[in-house]
Amino acid sequence: MSLTVALLLCSTSLLAAAEQKKPHIVLILADDHGWANFGVHTRDVADEGNADVQQQRKETQTPNMDALVDAGVLLERHYAYKICAPSRASLQSGRLAVHVNTVNTGVTVQNPADPVSGYAGVPRNMTGVAQKLRSAGYSTHMVGKWDAGMATPEHTPDGRGYDSWIGFFQHANDYWRKNMPMQATGEIDNCLNTFKDLFMHNATYRGGVQDGTSYSPKCLKDPESHIECYEEYLFKERALAIIKEHDASKPESPLFLFYAFHLVHTPLQVPKEYLRKLDQMVAAAGGQNISSRNRRLYAAMNLYMDEAIGEVVKALKAKSMWEDTLVVFTSDNGGPVYVPGSANNYPLKGGKYSDWEGGVRTNAFMSGGFIPQALRGTKFSGVVSIADWYGTFCELAGVESTDDAALAANVWLTKKGLPLLAPVDSVPQWQFILNSSNGRSNPLHLSRNAMLHWPYKLVTGKQFFSAWTGPLYPNCTTINGTASDEGPFFPDLKVFDAVIPLSESQKVVDRVTWAYDCGSGCLFNIEKDPTEHDDLARKPESADTLLSMKAQLEAFDKKNFSPKRGEPQVQACETAMDNGGFYGPFVEIKGWYSPFPPKTPLQQDRDEDAMRRLRIVNKEIVQEGIADAGRNLYPKIRKAWTKSMDKCLVDI
Repeated sequence: MSLTVALLLCSTSLLAAAEQKKPHIVLILADDHGWANFGVHTRDVADEGNADVQQQRKETQTPNMDALVDAGVLLERHYAYKICAPSRASLQSGRLAVHVNTVNTGVTVQNPADPVSGYAGVPRNMTGVAQKLRSAGYSTHMVGKWDAGMATPEHTPDGRGYDSWIGFFQHANDYWRKNMPMQATGEIDNCLNTFKDLFMHNATYRGGVQDGTSYSPKCLKDPESHIECYEEYLFKERALAIIKEHDASKPESPLFLFYAFHLVHTPLQVPKEYLRKLDQMVAAAGGQNISSRNRRLYAAMNLYMDEAIGEVVKALKAKSMWEDTLVVFTSDNGGPVYVPGSANNYPLKGGKYSDWEGGVRTNAFMSGGFIPQALRGTKFSGVVSIADWYGTFCELAGVESTDDAALAANVWLTKKGLPLLAPVDSVPQWQFILNSSNGRSNPLHLSRNAMLHWPYKLVTGKQFFSAWTGPLYPNCTTINGTASDEGPFFPDLKVFDAVIPLSESQKVVDRVTWAYDCGSGCLFNIEKDPTEHDDLARKPESADTLLSMKAQLEAFDKKNFSPKRGEPQVQACETAMDNGGFYGPFVEIKGWYSPFPPKTPLQQDRDEDAMRRLRIVNKEIVQEGIADAGRNLYPKIRKAWTKSMDKCLVDI
């Protein structure tokens, strides 16, 4: 599509948006949601008497999401990045991940030489989607996982345009304690995971969440038996309160609610009530006992998420907001098939951390009363990127998606010789969806190793998890394989932001991560071959397509955004200690935090002793280097990670 045509369509849609009523927008983001962990996709698979497929359907309990799809639009070709932080940066900034962030960087890093991009997450001078919507009159709120930066106030949801937020900054935390065990993120940071990650801001407060329920005796003793101890319960209740408190009588100020679930990311934790409820639903459907402990936990977490979404829908209807609401649901990447991720992307190939369809093609749909009647119950097959919601929401709100702040920053960055900020490359999709046409017929840059030019997909280099799971995954066979060191194992364990090798032998690493090397290119027609079984790269008739796409990917990769984000800073630990033991911004924070209650003498002594130890650790990081300083922690990490290993339940 030519630039002239694109600009004409954009201008036309902006004029149309200005004339129509702005919808309430509820953006729901699941975390690590597997393709086959969505009921709609299980019912689309022909079972032909296959008992495993039939059992899979009975285990996948997502009735509320399925109903929303039936009354909305199923997005068949929605793509994200292969891991979470880049996808979230893409969603917030309207850039493809390759133009904003492609790494899961620790939140405590800083590069003082680059005050714009020298941190984890979205560069400071990029304008967030909530800032755009707030400029159009929206009331903007968020609950849940952020994972798009933390170092400065500008990196937080507060700095990105959200009127309120309660959630956590990093990849994950403990659902019960809100702290940072190894099983949450697979990382030990330079603060030794000492602090809690649960934060909030609103009109009167910025700081850690002193949630009395979480610290109550019942939650400290037996949290799994009390649903109110669950982090997702806290998020859901806040989301419902936001809807209840919104003044729907003011159409000039509609609601934008970003509901970013922690579910179904590790650690695999869920109230016991939902394990019992899941077992009852599976049995009532005629299913067998779930054979894998982790698969059962994941399925119960999936059920909790589905019910929370159902409660949000009920609240919108009770408030008489539903008919004017657009609901968008997607996941930040494909499901993780490694231990302990426990997702299933059947019948797609691969999973999180790979560029195979199972890693980057995500569950997605639109629903709500704002969906035109003629589109309800339909499927949209056009290619959509997670970056496109930025432009689409701007389109519906009647505001330009151009990022003027980034353009202004580039003047200064040019003078300093620092990496420039890419322009917004989000494609407004609303008109394309209404007209059932593909808004991304041009090449889509998925990663430095992959691109899509519909209907062809090029995958290069070594790819993790190059396999297909069965309908029931994980299962006792894969559990036994894991116990025998056959994998699949998590490839991104870190100490002090440095990756820990799974083995000194690359051959062993490749075996336990199910790696396959595409070399200079594997080529697939994913319209005809969505499961990526038929590699066209060596077929003469595909030679021109392969050559053209390899050249295009090489050209794309020359423009990848890869700033020096820095190294872990002890200042992040000191700031957390000063603010009640919660992770939060640590650069240019004067006057930003709300005052915290004074510490008792005992607390002061305890905190000073803890900080002395952390300063010693951080001194070693500087003197010995990140990798060497953390090497003595490798055995501890590997031992902690084994607690997440699965267990076969065939005898229950």
